[in-house]
Amino acid sequence: MTGFVGHPYVTVEPVGPLPPERYRVIYGVPGLRLDAANQIQRVYQHVVEIYLPAGYPREKPYCTVAQPVFHPNFGAHICIADFWSPSQSLLDVIVQIGDMLQYKLFNTRSPLNAVAARWVVEHVDELPLASLDLFPLEPEITLHAVSASASAPSLGVDRP
Repeated sequence: MTGFVGHPYVTVEPVGPLPPERYRVIYGVPGLRLDAANQIQRVYQHVVEIYLPAGYPREKPYCTVAQPVFHPNFGAHICIADFWSPSQSLLDVIVQIGDMLQYKLFNTRSPLNAVAARWVVEHVDELPLASLDLFPLEPEITLHAVSASASAPSLGVDRP
């Protein structure tokens, strides 16, 4: 959560008691959705719930969306298995889903949504929708000069 504090495009909230097993992630990135007339529309906010199973990180997180997303790898859940590795951190998963929403990542060979996969193949030259960098902001680190006497540890002995 702290990695995304103040992030311009990603907000991470714990859900439930600490330590959380669930997180709500709010993305402010462009993505696609079908409207009531089955027309593709761009949307700029997506809410994703991430559940960490007891076997995490050996088992992949289970991820769902609050509103449908038009994407080959989004359905009742988000298919991150094509990209999943136990060495991935939760931070990596959050960035990966945001990249999927922007169509920087997709898999049309084993889709959850075949209609979206066909659309991607036909419109691949229009993708990605955006290239927003979702990695957490790096803290600004500055070097300050400290005098030798101020940085020396105190041993309880007077120095001449």
